Amino acid sequence: MKKLLLFTLACFSSSALLAQSYDSCTAASAETTITAGTYSVGTIDGDMPTSFCGGLTSNNVDFGEWIKYEPTQNYLVTVSSDLDTNGDKDTRLHIFVGTCGALQCVTGDDDSGDFTGTNSSSYLSVATFLAEENETYYIVWDDKWNDSSDFDFSLTEDDAPPVEEEAPVIFEQSSIAATGNYDSGLVDMNGDYLDDPVSISSTTININYQLAPDLDGTPNFNPVDITTTTADFLPSWSMAAGDWDANGYNDLLYGAGNGVTFMTANVDGTAFSETSGPEDVFSQRSNFVDINNDGLLDAFVCHDVAPSVSYINNGTSLIFENTNGLGDYTSGGNYASVWIDFDNDHDIDMFMAKCGGSTARRTNQLYENLGDINEDGTNVYQEIGVASNLADPIQTWSAAWGDYDNDGDMDCYVGSSTGYDHKIMRNNGDKTFTDVTVDAGVSTANIGHENVPGDFDNDGILDIYSNGSILFGNGDLTFTVYTNVTIPSVGSIGDLNNDGFLDFFEGSIFVNQGNDNNWIKIVTKGMGHEEDGLSNINGIGARVEINTASGTQIRDVRSGEGFRHMHSLNTHFGIGADTEINYIKIYWPSGIEDVILDPNINEVLVVEENTFSTLDLSDPKNDNIILYPNPTKDYLNLTDLQSLDDPIFSVFDINGRRVMNARLSDNKIDVSHLSVGQYVLRVTSGNKVLSQKFMKK
Repeated sequence: MKKLLLFTLACFSSSALLAQSYDSCTAASAETTITAGTYSVGTIDGDMPTSFCGGLTSNNVDFGEWIKYEPTQNYLVTVSSDLDTNGDKDTRLHIFVGTCGALQCVTGDDDSGDFTGTNSSSYLSVATFLAEENETYYIVWDDKWNDSSDFDFSLTEDDAPPVEEEAPVIFEQSSIAATGNYDSGLVDMNGDYLDDPVSISSTTININYQLAPDLDGTPNFNPVDITTTTADFLPSWSMAAGDWDANGYNDLLYGAGNGVTFMTANVDGTAFSETSGPEDVFSQRSNFVDINNDGLLDAFVCHDVAPSVSYINNGTSLIFENTNGLGDYTSGGNYASVWIDFDNDHDIDMFMAKCGGSTARRTNQLYENLGDINEDGTNVYQEIGVASNLADPIQTWSAAWGDYDNDGDMDCYVGSSTGYDHKIMRNNGDKTFTDVTVDAGVSTANIGHENVPGDFDNDGILDIYSNGSILFGNGDLTFTVYTNVTIPSVGSIGDLNNDGFLDFFEGSIFVNQGNDNNWIKIVTKGMGHEEDGLSNINGIGARVEINTASGTQIRDVRSGEGFRHMHSLNTHFGIGADTEINYIKIYWPSGIEDVILDPNINEVLVVEENTFSTLDLSDPKNDNIILYPNPTKDYLNLTDLQSLDDPIFSVFDINGRRVMNARLSDNKIDVSHLSVGQYVLRVTSGNKVLSQKFMKK
């Protein structure tokens, strides 16, 4: 037991108030609650918690210190060690609610403070949560870090937001046989396109293979523990999934605090081989993505304390490199990469959520894919955060990208991990973004690390999962925030019973009870493993567009978004009360476009690349596009394009591989860097597609 001193203005007199902190939940529960104020914590040597909140792990934790808090009314409460007096201290915080034998996590935090000490970084903690009248909360500080004792913290009580109405959809929680230490993913693991909960330990991959649900929609699973060689590194910070060796079964990437492990599925997905490199990587968000667009999936891992790293697929293995120029700030601060097509030119760009330390280190970045190819075959990117108005030092661990107003381009929700408000950035369609946060209604959303888009009520308008709350979209870049939904504060998103509604997995399963709205799920299957010039087998990086009577929606196929978890690779759309889909259009990373007319709704549609292609490489021609000179050595001039609005051009080699891609700013294209040979130029504008052959000499 230790004394815990409450400092008030009376500290300058003789009437300082005293309270108690305790070495266990049981001891703290019998004592007087603390109230708003500032307190001191001494040596941390009590019981460590049995669970850890806010995505934090138990690594290197031996002790904890417990403090009881019982609000007398509903408050928006902030617990913070982010005080000047704490200087270079390093703290870690958990908030629980309930009785000592049945505690539930509310939130937690490690390094979200802003105060920078002599090391120009802050390792102090800030957690904000909605506290309900007469509930019992426990504030627990653990000893993960050596200098986490003898510090002050404050508890502030602000007015609680109004009591919420019932959310548009509800979720029911139930148990599942997840036996791993890290419940990291909800993704298809046996090639049947159904999402399977994935739980990881050092020698086991626990997969609950999805089976047909009961008639009432209750999910069913076949739990299987697959024994593996001991993983050198575990997914303590993130996990990604993708079929990098293109054998039809997804592989896994574990991102740890000191390295990266790959678990590669065998030919029937029943076993995995472990590969870990010697490089020291303080992993944050990880992704599978075809960085160089050669039809083979690469891997990308954000680095917290150094430039981010890539693992480039050479067809037989993943080769480590750290010179890709993406997320290359010297001391890191790279927390969450998300690969998106923000400028609608049908190649993949990347946004980097940044956090920690100096302003420069925590300023968010946006990397534009210029569509050109370097001599080594890699794509050319440039960082345009300042020019785009996304260079913000907000302190974020992830950002949720989606078309929240259904105007045809990706907007950005930047989720705050500290006391700052979240931000909504509207895509202006000209490579710039406008801050529309003031009227967006997002200020009451929970603060934390996980921010992921999804249409949870299938009304055809994207919502946002944000740290245990759902921001239900109104279709105009405003949101209605619901924090009273029964979902985890962090977790994986997918469809657990194949009913077309998005569910959650984290320890338990949280099943969406749905409504009468319609939907479609699309599985993109790239064919680059069978034919040169086509896309990666998962179709990661593809843009999927659907059109109904209500308008057009878009999604990008992504592996790894939010901060930690792996979500479904299936592309999910809600379509509300609409009963028909006019068309589905898929823009593949290869440049191929497939158009599917009048598909069935409320089903899963598997689309193989080039099955419904609009590109004919054999004899493309169109009388409305004229190229000269042809053959050409340096420049290609185009005529009669006046009727095209904001056209995009792509150049394909004779094997169908896209070698150039950009917006057409004038009627001249520089092709001087292309090798001698035959090519196809394609120009697209809306639903118009013009193409013509040319020779490079």
